[in-house]
Amino acid sequence: MNAFRGLLIVLALTIAAFTVYVISKFGLNIAPIFFGEIQSLTWAGQFNYDFMTYLWLSALWVMWRGGFSAQSILLGLVASVLGMTFFAPYLLFLTFQTKGNIKQLLLGKHL
Repeated sequence: MNAFRGLLIVLALTIAAFTVYVISKFGLNIAPIFFGEIQSLTWAGQFNYDFMTYLWLSALWVMWRGGFSAQSILLGLVASVLGMTFFAPYLLFLTFQTKGNIKQLLLGKHL
């Protein structure tokens, strides 16, 4: 569990640093670029579409794990937009909340 927590910390810090840098250089207007690539039907668009569907799946898991409560739906919506910027810290939090119990971490209210 400590190795997993370490990985989550590295992912959270690196994606945060990368995001801050990109925002400082290019601003927050990502939607036209992101969806424009998808519309172009290129490999970059395929990657963006694949990534977007992964975000939807991770958001659905966050919502399902929380029993589709108002809080879990809100967290899922955040996950669907922020991706790993949200997901790594969220999983790190869950590793402590569940005291490292992987079944509880994965299943949440369904345990």
